[in-house]
Amino acid sequence: MENNTKFRPNPKLRLMDQVREVLRYHHYAYRTEQVYCDWIVRYIRFHKAKKHPIDMGKKEIETFLSHLAVNRNVSVATQKQALNAVVFLYKRVLDKPIEGLIEHTRAKRCKVLPVVMTESEVQQVLSFIKGTHKLMAQLLYGGGLRLMECVRLRIRDLDFSRRLIYVRATKGGKHRTTLFPKTVHCVMLQQFELVQKLHKEDLAKGYGQVYMPEALSRKYKSADKEFEWQYVFPSKKLSIDPRSGIMRRHHVLESGLQKAVKSARNKAGIHKPVTCHTFRHSFATHLLENGVNIRVVQDLMGHADVKTTEIYTHVMSQNINAIVSPLDKIAMN
Repeated sequence: MENNTKFRPNPKLRLMDQVREVLRYHHYAYRTEQVYCDWIVRYIRFHKAKKHPIDMGKKEIETFLSHLAVNRNVSVATQKQALNAVVFLYKRVLDKPIEGLIEHTRAKRCKVLPVVMTESEVQQVLSFIKGTHKLMAQLLYGGGLRLMECVRLRIRDLDFSRRLIYVRATKGGKHRTTLFPKTVHCVMLQQFELVQKLHKEDLAKGYGQVYMPEALSRKYKSADKEFEWQYVFPSKKLSIDPRSGIMRRHHVLESGLQKAVKSARNKAGIHKPVTCHTFRHSFATHLLENGVNIRVVQDLMGHADVKTTEIYTHVMSQNINAIVSPLDKIAMN
């Protein structure tokens, strides 16, 4: 949740450095920092840098957002993301809140049904994924995890006795619990052993620190070297943290799993646009098809509104086998 405390950046810094300083003060995720900075730069470049943003305002913002909808044909979510970034610039960095309603041409909202695999298709795709990537894909489907939720899992987030996965500080800064399928428990224990071995080697070399949210790092001074805080799926190499400059072992890149899923889909001969997120869609749909209450599915998915969960009722397999197609009916006559 956004911190409303007034904070003003160092005026001696360049504008984008001021933006980063404020973003970090409010504890925005590094990815959000990258995205916001990108949109702010686009906004400035769109107006060809004729003016400093402090000399622009509501009219220029409306023109930029309308351009995104009309000329760039962006989605509703993308346009909203750009709006949030620019509003952040004026409200938090420049201390010049935009007065009144921003009236711009809005991106068209198209209701797109989620792509869902059948249980057989899930099995086929998983059969062509190997090693750690297979374990990750099984978690996506078995627990309905988003890609980055899986990538960012830590040792402490997995509860074997209760068969639960604790998903922390996820989309919107929310927390939830979801299913930890027993099928992968043995393989996960093997993964823990690999992580522990790697962690001990890092400690012996003088490393072993993992990224910790600032509040936790202040409260638990040495927690960043404890095994329970390590990533379940660590990177093969150490790297320098772009914010702190500390050499750490981060989590794996999500691109590896994305490529593995795409390759598996092709090998399985499935022509649906299957991605990592398709496993999450399939998780929710199959639970509903098996009679799980929609409110329970809502909680497992982490949806704020049950209407978001209801979209899966439109792609559930219905008992329509007994219905005869009009074409088949006239063919029988």
